Amino acid sequence: MRLEPELWDALHEICWREGLAIGQLVRRVERDASPGGRTSAVRVFALTYFRDAATEDGHAAAGHGKLQQPA
Repeated sequence: MRLEPELWDALHEICWREGLAIGQLVRRVERDASPGGRTSAVRVFALTYFRDAATEDGHAAAGHGKLQQPA
C-alpha cells in the first residue's frame, strides 16, 4: 500500500492509541469500509479518526481559522 509519510505517521499513532498492529488496523478498515480501494479506505479512516477527536479548543490552540481567502 502506497501512502504519504504523513499518513503512515498517522496510522502508527492510531495503532499506538488503539493497541493494534498496522496489519490488524488495515484488516479492520477493509472489513468496515465501503466498496473501493484499500488505500482510499485507509486515508478516509485516518481523516475520520482525527476529525472525530478534534475539538474547538484544539483548533484554536493550533491557530486554525486564520487562512486567508483567495483573491
